[in-house]
Amino acid sequence: MQSVLHPIVGPEKVTHDLSGRTAVITGGAFGIGQNARVIMINRKEDQGNAAISEIKKEIGEQAQIEWTPCDLGSLKEVKEVFSQIAKDEERLDLLILSAGINANQYGEDADGIDRHFGVNWLGQFYAVNLLYPLLQKTSRLPDTPAPRIVFEASEMHRGAPSTVHFGSLEEINNPELGSTHLYGRSKLAIILGVKYGLVKRVIEKNHDNIFALSVHPGAVNTAMQQQWKNAYPGLFGKIITAVMLAGGRDVEQGSYSALYAATDPEVEEKGWNGFYLIDPGKPGKESSQASDPALGAALWELSERLVKETVGPDALVPWDKHD
Repeated sequence: MQSVLHPIVGPEKVTHDLSGRTAVITGGAFGIGQNARVIMINRKEDQGNAAISEIKKEIGEQAQIEWTPCDLGSLKEVKEVFSQIAKDEERLDLLILSAGINANQYGEDADGIDRHFGVNWLGQFYAVNLLYPLLQKTSRLPDTPAPRIVFEASEMHRGAPSTVHFGSLEEINNPELGSTHLYGRSKLAIILGVKYGLVKRVIEKNHDNIFALSVHPGAVNTAMQQQWKNAYPGLFGKIITAVMLAGGRDVEQGSYSALYAATDPEVEEKGWNGFYLIDPGKPGKESSQASDPALGAALWELSERLVKETVGPDALVPWDKHD
C-alpha cells in the first residue's frame, strides 16, 4: 500500500550530490544521496547482499557500496569492526545510525544487556565514539561541509516508563517492563544522548564543526513491523501490525527524515545541532523526559560505564582526541 504521506515528505529536499564523500550506515543502506561511497553495517550477510544487489539494480554497477558484518548487541564486536573502519578510512562525512529492533518482548543481547537498549542505543553510541576522531579529521578538511551524525529515534520515545533514571544496569535489565516501555526507553536514550551528550558534552565543548541530530522516520513498512506480533502474541499483536503496515510509510519515505538531516544544507544554515526532526525541515517537540538535562547526563555516564565494564577500562576513545 502506498502511504498517503508521500506528498508531505517528498524527495525534493533530500537529494544532493555527495561526490567524494564517505558514509557509514548501520542497519541497512537507503538512498543516501548521489555518488557517495557507502559502508553498510548490519548483522546478517543475506540482508546486506540483498540490499547491495537492489541498489546496484537501481543505480548501476558504479554504485560505491560495501557491506561489513557487525552485531551491535556485542560491544566487543563493535570495537573490532568500527576501530578497523577508523583505521582504514581517510574520511567520514556521514554517520547514519539506523540499526535497531522494534518493540518486542524482553531479552538480553550478547553482553547481557536489555537488547532494546543495547542495540538501539549503546552499541551505536560506542560506534560513534570509535569513529569520532575520523569525523573530527574530516571536519578540518578544506571546502568540506560539516560532518553529520544522524540517529533514528521515534515519537515512541513518549512511551518510555515514567520511572526511568538511567542509573544502573539493574534498572535497564528489568524484565517486568512491557514491550512499548522497552522500545520507548531506547528511543528516549537516543534523543537525550544526541542533545545532552554528543552536542553539549562533546561537540560544543571541543568547538567541533560537526552536527548531530535525531529523527523520527515514521512507522515504516519493513519487516520490523512484524515484531509487534512477537511483542504482543495473539490477536492484539496481529491487529497492531496490520494498522502499522496500512498507515505506515513505504521504505523510501521512511528514509526522508534521515536523508534530510544527513545532507541538506538547511540544517547547518539554521544551526539545528542536537535537534530532533519529525519530518524533513520540521523540528519535533520532545517529551519532558527528552528535555531533561539531568536525565541526559545520567544516560551518558551510564553508557560510558557499561562500555568500560564490558570491553575494558580503556575501551573508549577520548572524545577530545585530535590528530
